[in-house]
Order: sequence, then C-alpha cells, then structure tokens
Amino acid sequence: MTMPKIPETLLDLIAGGKPNHPAIIVPDGPVVTYEALRSQVAELAAQLEAAGISGGDRVAIVLPNGIEMIVSFLAVASVATAAPLNPAYKADEFDFYLGDTGAKALITSDSTGEDARAVVSDSVMQLSAHLNPEGRVTLTPGTPAATKTPSTTPSPDAVALVLHTSGTTSRPKRVPLAHRNIAVSASNIVATYQLTSDDVSMCVMPLFHIHGLVASTMSTFLSGGTVVVPPRFNALNFWPVARGYGTTWFSAVPSMHHALLGRAGRGDGGKVGADTMRFIRSCSAALPASTMTDMEERFGVPVLEAYGMTEAAHQMASNPLPPAKRFAGAVGFGTGVDIGIMDEAGEMQPTRGHGEVVIKGPNVIDGYEDNPEANKSSFTNGWFRTGDQGFLDADGCLTLVGRLKEMINRSGEKISPIEIDDVLLAHPAVSEAVSFAVPHPIHGEEPAAAVVLSGTTDARELIAYCREHLAPFKCPRVIHIVDEIPRTATGKVQRRIVAATIAGVSAG
Repeated sequence: MTMPKIPETLLDLIAGGKPNHPAIIVPDGPVVTYEALRSQVAELAAQLEAAGISGGDRVAIVLPNGIEMIVSFLAVASVATAAPLNPAYKADEFDFYLGDTGAKALITSDSTGEDARAVVSDSVMQLSAHLNPEGRVTLTPGTPAATKTPSTTPSPDAVALVLHTSGTTSRPKRVPLAHRNIAVSASNIVATYQLTSDDVSMCVMPLFHIHGLVASTMSTFLSGGTVVVPPRFNALNFWPVARGYGTTWFSAVPSMHHALLGRAGRGDGGKVGADTMRFIRSCSAALPASTMTDMEERFGVPVLEAYGMTEAAHQMASNPLPPAKRFAGAVGFGTGVDIGIMDEAGEMQPTRGHGEVVIKGPNVIDGYEDNPEANKSSFTNGWFRTGDQGFLDADGCLTLVGRLKEMINRSGEKISPIEIDDVLLAHPAVSEAVSFAVPHPIHGEEPAAAVVLSGTTDARELIAYCREHLAPFKCPRVIHIVDEIPRTATGKVQRRIVAATIAGVSAG
C-alpha cells in the first residue's frame, strides 16, 4: 500500500482532490472542480511569473471572499508571497500595509480596492481579477505566458503568506508563514475533525484572515472536500444555504454564532437548518459557555471550541469530536502542537499552575520579519509566548483565563490600541490619547478611548475623525474626554487601569 504524501506546500493541499469533485461552490454561482482549480492556479501562476513576479516578491491581494480570492492566493503563493489585506481598510491603512509589506504587485477587482489603488506607488504593478460565469479567473492586464504552468515549484521553506498581527507597543508586526507551516496546520485540522472528501465546509470568515483561509478552506482542500464560499456572512440566509449545499461543518467567531442563535427559533425550529451538520467550530475569540450550551440545544450539533493564532498558522488546540468529552469554557487539547505554561522567568509551571501559554510545533513561525525586539520577547527556549494566560489540567486540557497583552479582540479581529492612539494623537485638538478594550455582549470586546484635549473638539467629532482613518471595526464608539490620564505611581500608563478608572471596566 502506498502511503499518501505528507503535504509540504500549498500545491500539495489541492493535489489530492478527485478531478471532477467540486472544490469551490459559490451560492447561486459557479462551481469549480479540483481539476479546474489546479489548472487555474497553474495558469495564473505562470502569468504572474511571465509578468516578472518571482520568489521573494510580495503581492498584495484586496478581494472579497470568492473564487477570485482563493485562486489568486494560491497562484501568488505558488511563485511568490501573498499578502491579503482587508478590503475595509481606509487609504491611510492601505498606505501603511502596502509599504510595510513591500508589495511589488497589487491585485484588486472592479468592485474592491479603490482606496488601495489610490495610494499604491506607481512602481507597483496593478492587476484586476475577473470571474466569468463558468467560474474561471483571469487577471488583467494580462502578460502572455509561454506555458500553462510556472517554471518553478515552491519550496516548503518559502514564505507563502505574510500577514500582520497587532501589537500593543508598536505598529503591527509582519508574520511570515512558510508553506510548511500552513500545510502542517491544515493537516492538524483535518486530523482533529476527521475531515474527508464527503465533508462540505462553509467559509463565513474573511479570507484575508488566517481563520477562514486555513481552517475553512485549505484544510477542506487537503481533505478533498468542498468549500462553499458566500461573498459575506449573512445570518438571515445562512441555514437555507447550509442546508441547500449539504454543509457538514463551519467555523466562525462567537459573534457570528450569537447572530445565528438570534435568528434561530426555539425548540425544533432552530435545528432544521443543521440537519446535515457533523459539528460546529468556534475559534479566534472566547466562546461563552452559555453560548455553547444554547447552540447545542437549538441546533442539535456538537460545538467544538478551538484556539488559534496567526503565528501558529491558525490552530493550536481544540475540543475533540464526540464521543470524546467537550469542555465548555476550555479550548481543548494540543492538536499536533506542544502546549506549556510558563512564568515570567521562563520556568514551566505544573498542572493547574497559572502562567503564560507557550507553544512549540512545526506550524509555528520561526520569527517575525525584521523585528528582533519582538522576537526576543516572544520566544523563550524555543517556545513561542502567546501573550495569553491559562492553565493545563491533569489530562492536558487548556483553559484560558486572561491576557497578558493589551490587544483588543473584537470578534477575532485583533486591534492594536497603539494604532488607535496614533490616529487620535494626529488630531490637532488632542494632546494625550489612550485606547483600551471594553466588554461587548456580541463582539466580546470593542475599542474605547480616553483623551486629553489641547484645543476645541468633542467626542462625536473625534469618532468621525477615527472613521476617516481607520477601518470601521477599529473605531471607538465611545471616547471619554478627561482632564488627565490615570498613571501608576511611577508615572506609567497601563491601559487596564485607564479602562477601570474611566470606563469602569474590571482591571482583572
């Protein structure tokens, strides 16, 4: 018996699907088979190579969820490095991310990426992705390729994907994910949930986010299954679409699960759309135990909370499938990843000892790009420090209890408070600004801020100013105007203390 090849690159992830089996379905739109997917990826990769894109080059992608995004991502990663960006970013944000990434090319569409095109340098090649009714993606302006396949294949160590992760003391850090990191993570997800070619995933998470890209999509391709990709999450038609395409699982953030619960009827009415489901996965933000219980009761499907982050190419731990026990309020067991608990001095903690969650595994990055300071603080004795606090029980089940870092986690979107501070401080009437997280019943957390004024303005104007310079999910809905910012006895500003003093948020 021939053992299946262990996947090492993104091309390996799409290599095993049966030629005529659906790989991608757009609701009320085209269907792309594995044969067509492999062909399209190879042709677009050859076109990019003919245009001068090669290993080490960065290609920014600003596209909505859909076939264009998936094919463009795989094609770019085949010959260079993909840098997907949130289409909701404002011009100032695009200006930073495009420059920080060092993009050599930018892929947008007729309907997406106007702000990115407005700020991109003249030296950056601009391409537009188009989808025909048959589900075929083309890039214009096109550069004729001599062949329908690129001349090279990616190395497992080549950087396939670069994403940014927000920090609390600096601008976002670049996370370089090698082909092997993503391939291992996808393999771990397939093994955790026993995915097969019979499974149908619905991708409701954005594909510029590691969650949607790896959990919902790449792992599905590795299993030879089908991914249904609506253009956006819509709680109103989610269950009819899920039922119509025989969806067997989906992964989402708690705010999406909360929205689906809100639309579901009590009793049997809430279970109708979930008839084809094997399980529901939750990740990227803490899932309240009560939400998990309500979901299982209304949908009649096991709900599995998982734990992931960009630096680990997504999944690190998960609750298991039945008949194994699921633990409400815990994120489960390491999935192909070693997990430990470490104190500030770098000493590993015993069972149930609290400390920082640290991880080690082949899906974890070797380090941030061009950021020795972050690498020094983030790695200890080969372990990556997640910034989350937690403990392991005697069986190795991980429970998270808090966060060391002051990042704001809004429905899985990590927001740097420094980034909000910088925007507020650029306003001529603001002399001091401190942003922080406040609780939100649906999103878990959302940003708020406190400012000291040096001129005439008000909170409403400052919120509008933020909306001009930041994506909507980063903008504070509440800004407190204060006479002074609370400080510690040594004069330091601690965001949790500011939040507790000004907004009444528990300092934990």
